[in-house]
Amino acid sequence: MCSVTKIYSGKTRFVMDRIPGYSDEQMYRQSKLLHGIVFKTKLVKTGRGKNAVMVEQRCYKHTEEVERRAIESLEYYKDRMENKKSKIKYREYQKKIIVKGSEILLLKGFLYLTMEVRTGKTLTSLGIAKLQNKRNVLFVTKKKAISSIENDYDLLNPDFSITIINYESLHKVEGVFDLVILDEAHSMGAFPKPSKRAKQVKELLQKSDNPNVILLSGTPTPESYSQMYHQVYGIKGNPFSGFVNFYKFSKQYVNVKQRKINSLYINDYHDGHQKIIDEMKPYTISYSQKEAGFKVDTREHILEVDVEPITKKLTAQLKKHRVVEGKEEVILGDTPVKLMMKLHQLYSGTIKFESGNSTIIDYSKAQFIHDNFADVKIGIFYKFKEELNALKKIYGDQLCTELSVFEDTSKSIALQIVSGREGISLRKAKALVYYNIDFSATSYWQSRDRMTTKDRLESDVYWIFAKGGIEKDIYKAVSKKKDFTVNHFKKII
Repeated sequence: MCSVTKIYSGKTRFVMDRIPGYSDEQMYRQSKLLHGIVFKTKLVKTGRGKNAVMVEQRCYKHTEEVERRAIESLEYYKDRMENKKSKIKYREYQKKIIVKGSEILLLKGFLYLTMEVRTGKTLTSLGIAKLQNKRNVLFVTKKKAISSIENDYDLLNPDFSITIINYESLHKVEGVFDLVILDEAHSMGAFPKPSKRAKQVKELLQKSDNPNVILLSGTPTPESYSQMYHQVYGIKGNPFSGFVNFYKFSKQYVNVKQRKINSLYINDYHDGHQKIIDEMKPYTISYSQKEAGFKVDTREHILEVDVEPITKKLTAQLKKHRVVEGKEEVILGDTPVKLMMKLHQLYSGTIKFESGNSTIIDYSKAQFIHDNFADVKIGIFYKFKEELNALKKIYGDQLCTELSVFEDTSKSIALQIVSGREGISLRKAKALVYYNIDFSATSYWQSRDRMTTKDRLESDVYWIFAKGGIEKDIYKAVSKKKDFTVNHFKKII
């Protein structure tokens, strides 16, 4: 199920807002001053003669709301001063980005933090929200990353309230926000038509009366500069707001080409101009691992597995005849795309039939991973759902799929490549092991960095390939920052 998480800092609407630059102790003094004025008393003589007495009376009359403000402000800032100091220590470069980012957000209304993986995008964005005295923040991310952001929020312990939600649950969001943080913003970059995700974000921003926006991504335009348009098109005052849609935008910012697909010519909008990035520079802060002092050593190992005879037989038959017919099911590879997909599945031991049913035919890879890594805590990346079922069958209860369980137990974790490649940290893993490999170069570069932290700059990544399979050829393409396409496949088949 999709997840919606609300966390409140304990600050009610009656608590006075923090004065910019004031510490908790200074705010406590201000609250104490207010409390002293509101509840100031004086001695007044009442009665006559021998019955006269001195009684304490309030100097001023106030509404119930003013009295609650004085009481709750005093209690809140006293509690923060004594018990709730932030446990976060920002690095020097993060402090500078927080100040600079706050200035851009104040002047421009939105900010794009293009900080590479493990340089601290999440904490930096929360630090900007804290410095700007935001009241109600919406943080939109991937479902797998929610628990990690909750932990960062708890450690920072800011004044603002926060709602943390995954993109798939945007339709459940209620309330109005003064800041919206969009994690992994490049996932909204589909073109030429906007994705459902991009449309929902645009509607949400309009509903919240155009709040400030912070976009986060280590790879804002992984495949094309054209991906920038729909990431920002819902933000008021974005540099492309003069274009009502992508097609109008493309006339000025894209070198549109013609591509022939199945005898039809279609427009290709991938060749976006450098001018797109130039237009975004006033709204953007970039920071690399190198600038942060990271010298990452990712050691990659390719391990080959002998597959079962059934796998060899099925792949050979499919290559030769483009079809495998069983008693109840059919495997069809009648086009280059379908043949590529079916072989990709089969070499890792699973298959999805023409009927839509799927099954595991070979446990070789799952068994190999267990035999070689069962005694260590690892992160396993798989591509197809039946691969997860194969891992569960072999690993039993020593495997989990939730980050919180992985963090708190000795279990290894299995993550789907695309959903697990962004926004999470597998710093507790001894190694990363790939059951299969994705066709996407973005998946390759982002997922292999999941173990990297400031304090851990060495990691081992193991690729499990079938002997005679197509995985090595996919690896050669994506490791050179090129997606593996049908054209690549045609050259090797």
